[in-house]
Parts: sequence; structure tokens; C-alpha cells
Amino acid sequence: MFFLKSECGQRFWLKPLLLALLILAPLLVLAAPADWYRWRSKIDQSEVCSQTSPGDGWEKFSGPYRDARCEKPKRKVDFPPTK
Repeated sequence: MFFLKSECGQRFWLKPLLLALLILAPLLVLAAPADWYRWRSKIDQSEVCSQTSPGDGWEKFSGPYRDARCEKPKRKVDFPPTK
């Protein structure tokens, strides 16, 4: 594999890669799982719990929830008003 090398033999891509990792690493801490929703069939009114729509014949019925059984409602976080 071809790598660009400086006169002292170091690879040019190493420092930018490390810098990018240092900048992007804190964003991983902010990642959260997707919410769960209860979906209802438009045909027979059956219900399922899913993070994404099961298809065209389904409509979002309730949510968001924190668990895969759609039993624990997601808490709403109220932030204090800013001045």
C-alpha cells in the first residue's frame, strides 16, 4: 500500500487522524439509544412496539418509551428557562 511519507519517514495521515479522533471522541459520549414507539396496524388494529415503522400499513400510536416492551415512558427533561 502506498503512503505519503515525509523526509523523516513519518506518514502524513497519522497526525490528522489522531486529531480527528480527539475531536470526535467526546461526541460518542452524547450518543443515546433510539426511542421505542407503539405502532398500530391500519388493517386489524393490532399493536407492536418498535423503534422504526414496521411498514406502510402502520401508524404511530403512542410513545416514546425507554424499553422494548413499551412499558416505561421516556421522561421529559425540563430545562430551566434561560435569561
